[in-house]
Amino acid sequence: MTNRTANPNVSATAGADEKAFLAEYDVSRFPRPSVAVDLVLLTVCDRELRVLLVRRTEHPQKGEWSLPGGFVGPQESLEATCERVLRAKAGLAGVFLEQLYTFGEPTRDPRTRVISVAYVALVAPERFEGIVRSGEVDRMIARVHVRWKGERGGPAEAAAGAGGSLRLAFDHAEILGMAVRRLRGKLAYTPIGYELLPREFTLRQLQDLHETIMGEATNKDSFRRKMLATGELEATGRLEEHVEHRPAELYRFRARAR
Repeated sequence: MTNRTANPNVSATAGADEKAFLAEYDVSRFPRPSVAVDLVLLTVCDRELRVLLVRRTEHPQKGEWSLPGGFVGPQESLEATCERVLRAKAGLAGVFLEQLYTFGEPTRDPRTRVISVAYVALVAPERFEGIVRSGEVDRMIARVHVRWKGERGGPAEAAAGAGGSLRLAFDHAEILGMAVRRLRGKLAYTPIGYELLPREFTLRQLQDLHETIMGEATNKDSFRRKMLATGELEATGRLEEHVEHRPAELYRFRARAR
């Protein structure tokens, strides 16, 4: 093997050239789109999939409902922006967010070219208590309606109470649909819903959760065999208490690193 000795003069020259290039670089040479984050914060309540929405207080689409979101600052990371939006728009903190998808349709925002990096999280329903219509942000926990089966994909709808569908701002119906598709896809290979179940739960509770997300019923026996085969559940050796029916065995999720 040939022993090559680095030439320090070449390295120094390259470094000087780079500094000169960056010092004279014209940032207006290329158009620069804006970057934003949007958060899909989902929960399950009364066997319904629900999402946190906020009402827009400024144009464009003032007065319409949207996912909590905001622009990324010039010196701000995506993660820092998510934390800021989570506190300011959703009234929450300490939520585990998973990056979902990047939405870059050129006309998705009427103001300018805005690329949105969407994130999704499952949030325990009790964490939403007290934040709706609190402070200066008008919030709603809306019911999610999906008109497609399985993982086909497409926009999802949101509805308030027993009312009809809400008009969501921008392309947030597509973002919401993508989040549901992601969750349904994960159900194919792993139990999910750690944040939505009590520390100890029955397999019936886990099945109810999965059926709510999938939007369809599953076979009891095959579901239980599949979940136990994942190795992510462990029996506690205890039975549920204070129930009128035959008490079921309690399980918990095995601890796992995130």
